Amino acid sequence: MSGEVRPSASRLLAPLALMALIFMLSAETSDTPDREWWDVVLRKLAHFSEYAVLTALWWWALVGRVRHPLALAAGIALAWSCSDEFHQTFVQGRQGTPRDLLIDATGIATAAYVLRRISSGVATRRDKPRDRAGGATPRSNRDPSR
Repeated sequence: MSGEVRPSASRLLAPLALMALIFMLSAETSDTPDREWWDVVLRKLAHFSEYAVLTALWWWALVGRVRHPLALAAGIALAWSCSDEFHQTFVQGRQGTPRDLLIDATGIATAAYVLRRISSGVATRRDKPRDRAGGATPRSNRDPSR
């Protein structure tokens, strides 16, 4: 073998890279206890977004490899959120909070909901029979005048 990364294994790099980025950002010290309102909002949106993206990346990496990729992706993201909040308790000027964990979990749940809708919608549309004009085949060919 030439040291080449298999395509399926290479999908693991994206969520792992995001996890490393989250860890590095959590390790930054903070000396500003009182932030402007817009800074707080942006930071909370970042919490929500990074865990939504992490969930999506894990789903993408696991789909076709495990039986329930979305549940596992959400579980991994939630576990990383818990460990991230715990990690922040050791960083000067930072604190791990249940509120941030809840924001992360909301991002995870939102991503799971969207991914579930998208993946089930694609399967549903693909499985529906089409008539020649491209529309869905009617459920019944009964004469409406009867």
